Amino acid sequence: MDPLIGLSLFILIALSGLFSGLTLGLYSIDKTELERKTELGDKQAARVLRVRSRGNLLLVSLLLGNVAVNAAISIILGNVASGVTAGLIATGLIVVFGEIIPQASCARYAMQVGYHTAWIVEFIMVLLYPIAKPIAWSLDKILGEELRTIWTKRELEHIIRMHEDDPRSDVDEDEERILLGALTYSDKKVEEVMTPRKEVYELQKKSLLDQKQLYEIRERGFTRIPVYAKDINDIIGVLYAKDLIGIDPDDKESIEKMMRTSELIRVSRRRKLDSLLNMMIKRRAHMAVVTEKSGKFVGIVTMEDVVEEIIGREIIDEDDVE
Repeated sequence: MDPLIGLSLFILIALSGLFSGLTLGLYSIDKTELERKTELGDKQAARVLRVRSRGNLLLVSLLLGNVAVNAAISIILGNVASGVTAGLIATGLIVVFGEIIPQASCARYAMQVGYHTAWIVEFIMVLLYPIAKPIAWSLDKILGEELRTIWTKRELEHIIRMHEDDPRSDVDEDEERILLGALTYSDKKVEEVMTPRKEVYELQKKSLLDQKQLYEIRERGFTRIPVYAKDINDIIGVLYAKDLIGIDPDDKESIEKMMRTSELIRVSRRRKLDSLLNMMIKRRAHMAVVTEKSGKFVGIVTMEDVVEEIIGREIIDEDDVE
């Protein structure tokens, strides 16, 4: 074989491998991932994104180049060998060196290959622009823009667990627990975390804050106590333990005088926790009264209950009994 023909075949096979490998490699990189890495300062991702963002123009240019090169290989081999022999040789060379090896390499090292060959891809796109642009424009009109990748909550949960299990990841067990809690707490309802009525410590508004009552409040250890009027279903306010600091038991102030009403929140047991948390933050309240539609008091829920669901761990203070 003529050395010039051999050199030409070598260059054409190399180009075939480049086109084929880049087609698979560049499109194996998710565009959303490139955008995210670019925003985080990844220079390689930013360089590859410049090419990858061209969408159908990039695809058409690479495919046109690949087809043209493969056709040239077949023509050259057809001139130096018989039809069947040329076909077998061309197929073997293109499949092994123009498809399998380049695609396997580019699929594994797509980012690095894309970064170092971006200038070649841009040159090819400029060279084939007159032919590729009309085809790409037609595809854009028919297929529309490339959609960004959006993961469901379940997929995000799986991704987080997978990262924590991988030794290369910097996501630790505590971060995994909190991230998973933040993703799932909004699907939970108040009734799943509330303190039921039978376990709630409440006070009647006419009760007096004498020595006995103050001692009982201190022993109970609650910072916020529901206050009712006629019966337990008629919650009208909240007594804050901190408001009792410095109070003289001999004055026998009534609970009605010391309680607060402006921060009283009423929610149904079916309310979602994310909605409850937003309500508490807006109203600057840390406790809500849970009632039925009929007005029946069924329990209380605190901001601490919601936070426990987010961090995936129970918060125990000095007065809690485990």
